[in-house]
This record gives sequence, structure tokens and C-alpha cells, in this order.
Amino acid sequence: MRGDLAIRKVKTASGATAVQVVRNEGKKRAIIKHLGSAHSERECDLLMAEAESYAEAHRRQPNLFAGVLAPTIPAPQLDLSHAKLVSVTHQFSRNVLLACARKCGLGGLPELYLDLALMRIIEPTSKLRTLELLLRYFNVSYIERTAYRMLSRLLEYQEEIETAAIKTARNDLKENFCLVLYDVTTLYFESFKEYDLQKPGFSKDNKPQQPQIVIGLITTRSGFPVMHEVFEGNTFEGHTMLDVVHRFQERVGKTKPVIIADAAMLSKDNMQKLEEEKYSYIVGARLANTSIRFIEQIHKELPRTDKALRRFSYAYAAEKKVSVICEFSEARYKKDKREFDKQVERALKLLERNEPGRRAKFVKKSEEKDKPFIFDTALRAKAEKLLGIKGYVTNITEKEMPGAEIVDYYRDLWHVEQAFRMSKSDLKARPIFHHTQEAIRSHILVCFMALMMGKYLEIKTGRSLRQIRDELWQVHEANIRDELTGEVHILRMDTHELANSELINLLNLDFPH
Repeated sequence: MRGDLAIRKVKTASGATAVQVVRNEGKKRAIIKHLGSAHSERECDLLMAEAESYAEAHRRQPNLFAGVLAPTIPAPQLDLSHAKLVSVTHQFSRNVLLACARKCGLGGLPELYLDLALMRIIEPTSKLRTLELLLRYFNVSYIERTAYRMLSRLLEYQEEIETAAIKTARNDLKENFCLVLYDVTTLYFESFKEYDLQKPGFSKDNKPQQPQIVIGLITTRSGFPVMHEVFEGNTFEGHTMLDVVHRFQERVGKTKPVIIADAAMLSKDNMQKLEEEKYSYIVGARLANTSIRFIEQIHKELPRTDKALRRFSYAYAAEKKVSVICEFSEARYKKDKREFDKQVERALKLLERNEPGRRAKFVKKSEEKDKPFIFDTALRAKAEKLLGIKGYVTNITEKEMPGAEIVDYYRDLWHVEQAFRMSKSDLKARPIFHHTQEAIRSHILVCFMALMMGKYLEIKTGRSLRQIRDELWQVHEANIRDELTGEVHILRMDTHELANSELINLLNLDFPH
């Protein structure tokens, strides 16, 4: 027989108290109505009164002791003629993102660092503006001088943060680190003055005149960040990989992951050191830089059919050989051919007008006095043979991993590129306004934490960070002050519809388990 209604209070993962109307059905307990979650004794009393009223109205038999053993607490009356809306806050959004930080193993950090990271997700801006918005959106106040002093101390937690990232990837995202992705980006400064780290270099942001820093990032195959490093702005990106890989190896222990990186990481020195340390790697190939003899071999042996693959042996040093896997793609051929034709046409036009040839690919200097520049027919023939072909360099044998699987693994590198795009666009890691090395590294570490949280939510929900942020931001709290009593009443939008959402179930926030 089904039991009658009862009221229960349940502690949630966020520390709030959920109030529910339930019914006992044998050994099971069914939730009939979830009234909400209280963050103070007063809110709990109001929810209990509302629950008692609901239960009394829906019981099969009236409670004979209603109002005697469990008197209801009358809800305070608010005279709207003397009420004033003092603020609109978004505490719900902050609670959700703090719960996400705890899921990523960051819950033990001082709350200021978590607030700085979650604000990169909500509304990335300068540190001073961030402190203002924390007060406006969440009624969270930090003393400016204290916040800036604490920011430089964030570097003391870098090892703890990256260890948390590795544990989250291993335990929650089920990564075994048999494969990791590595890539590099640059972040520029709103300045033309060089300092410690910030120096002009090859800019991926098309800001060649402005100082920058170089960021190296390791992610899992799904794009979750686990390690990063900051380098001087004029550092050649090919010289960054081994430092980060070594530090990552110290954290994960005996596991020797396959390292996947783009062609910029390809150098004889890198390949030799990786092989000496028993690492396997898959790196983008620079086929145009190989010998004409090798290009001729590819041209003859690789069929020009879509997705055709061939594995070639290539000696990059004395007694040092690697495999070069080449793939032909019809879509890539069409794209390469269009660009190739444009370059040829431009070169011919420049030669016809007798203009300097350094601005065209297929123009070279001539030894003839009356013709300072001529068309480079050899380079044209070489480039034409490689149209539609992409190469991959690896020290993994065919027996260990077939070529098609190596190509698939390399294509996962877009996850790192996507993580960089997220940090530059959604989290607005650039431009940087700090000057000291400590402040710059702390800023990047805050962005790394935000990237951890953002990628965790995206991977777990299958939704974009922007969609998640927009959904959370729809929930407001109205803070209304009774001008007669001075009491502030908090009215939050109904979140009952979110109770069974994937996001809320993932984080166990504000709703019982």
C-alpha cells in the first residue's frame, strides 16, 4: 500500500539544504515535489513552511496535529509599495562553475583563484574589472591590493593544478595517456616595449611588431589540457616540445605516451632525442623540404585516388631512418591546385612587369644581367608533384600501428588547436596587459584553469562552452529590500526545470543525489 506524504531535508553537494515532499512506497521513496534548496536557516524555514502547506493540501488524510506539533511558519509579507530592487545577481552560475572546479580537482585552492578562473568563462576582462564584476554579479568582494598580491602567489599552486588536471583526465575522463597531443601558440601584448618574457617573434596572431610570449600545451586525445609552459616570445616553437614532455613524464610516471605534434616540431634534434628516450611520435611532415629523389618516389608510387596511402622509408640522418606515410586527398588536391595556380599566375605577372621577385614563390634570382629574376621551373615541377599529398613522420612500425590509424591519430591534433581557439576567443587570454614575469605566468595559469573547466563541461555534456554559459546566465536572483524593515528578500528564478538536466546531474549541484 502506498504511504502518505512526508517532508525531508537533504544536504546537497554544494552544502545547501534541499527540501522535498516525498512518499514512501515500500522500500522506495518517491520524490513528489522538490521545493528548492536553502542556503540559510531563514530560507530553510520558508521552504519547510511551503512544503508543509503543499503536503497538507495533497494528503489522503488531514494531519490531526498540523499546527500543533509542527506549526507552519508564516511567510514574511512584503509590501511592494515600500520595496526596492537593490540588485540582480547570478549566484546559481557561480555555484555551478565552482562545482565544476571541484570536479576538476581544484576545490582545495583559495576561492579567489577559482573566481578569477570562472570569470574567464563568464566575462573575461582585466583583473580590476573582474573584481568589480565579481561584486556586481555574485556579491563577492575582494580587496584590490590583496587580490593582486595573491595573484602572483598562484604560481605556488601550478604543480597542484596540473596534477589535478592529470588525475581528472585519468580517473574521470578515463584517459590512459597512451597518446597525447602537443602544439604551440603565441599571445601578444598591447605594447611595443620588450620586457622579460615578451619579445617579438614569429606571430600566429599576425602581430609581428608587438612583443609576445610562446605557449606550449599538452592535451589528451579529447582535448582536455594536462600541462602547459610559457616561453620567451622569440623562442623557436620546435625547441619547446621536449621541455614540456619531460615535465609531463615526471607527473604521469612510467607511461610513455605517443607524442603527436605538427610539422613545426619536426627537427633532426627532436626526433633523435625522442628516440633516445624511447618515445614514439607522429609528426606532420614537410615534404617540400625533402630531396627531389624522395619526392619523385612519392610521385611514382602513391596512387592519385582519394584516401590512397603509402608508407615510405626515409633517412633523416646517418643510419637514422623513419617512416613517412603519405596520403592523397581529392579535396586537398583541389585546394592545393587553386593556390598553386594563383602563385604561378602571380609570378608570371611580376616577371612580365619586371618587378622584384621576392614576393612570389616561383621567382628566383638570375645570373643574367639583363634578367635579374626568372621563373623557377624546377620548383614548380617539384611543387606540382606534391599537390593533394599530406605526409606524416613516425618511428612507429607498420606492425605496431597501420598507416591509416597513424593518420587518424594525427587528425586528433585539431583538439589542441580548438583548445587554443577557446582560450583566445571564449576565454580571451589575449591580449595580455601584464608586464612582470610572475604576473604573466599567473595570468596564463588562470586561463589554464578556466580551460580545464570549460573543456571538462564540453566533453561531459557534448555542448559548447558558449551554450552552457548562456543557459546558466538565464538564472537570476532578484534582491529586494523592504524599505520599512530593511530586510532583503532574495527571489531566484525557478530552477526546477534544470533539476534533471545533464549539466546539473553531472555536477550534483543544488539538487539531491
